[in-house]
Amino acid sequence: MKKRTVIGIAGGSGSGKSTLVGQITERLSPKLLTVLRHDAYYHDLSRMPVELRRTENWDHPDALDNELFRQHLEMLILGESVDQPTYDFKTHSRTSEVLKIESGAVIFVEGILLLAVPEIRRLVDVRIFVDTPPEERIMRRMIRDTRERGRTLESVAHQFRSTVRPMHDEFVEPSRRHAHLIVPWDWQMDTEPAIQVILAALHGFCQSAE
Repeated sequence: MKKRTVIGIAGGSGSGKSTLVGQITERLSPKLLTVLRHDAYYHDLSRMPVELRRTENWDHPDALDNELFRQHLEMLILGESVDQPTYDFKTHSRTSEVLKIESGAVIFVEGILLLAVPEIRRLVDVRIFVDTPPEERIMRRMIRDTRERGRTLESVAHQFRSTVRPMHDEFVEPSRRHAHLIVPWDWQMDTEPAIQVILAALHGFCQSAE
């Protein structure tokens, strides 16, 4: 069985994790890659009244089904496929659909709390933390949540103050000490050097896997 390499990309909400994953994976052979997103594994609260769902703390590690995520990651490492849940951020609930994820030679995992959960962190070979200033993260979050998730500016600001920022300070920011590489990601910053460092590290492995 071929060795799988797990690349973990963490950082605060709105830090640019998904963008970084996209910029790296678009330059590698798709047949070698797997992307598993931690935020697809939020607990299903569909039985809870909608108003109560909105008050949940979505930025605490316990908001995610970390056990299922760990099981799926271990299966991918062993070369098996998994059925990733599909989460609807507008209704704060899982949908009935699943996404079939095949195991690739390089497995990218991404999420704000990825490095804050020990049982997940120990499965990650290369740990990357995206370091973005808080004012940039809140701007990106406001744009994303109002455009894609049907939120108001007031609700985004309230959530940022009540849970996002406190949980970032308690769990996300301290998890950066577990990273092997810190990638600065401010507005209009040239991130190409960091991307090239990551690609160079992956190049030899990808060649041997082809």
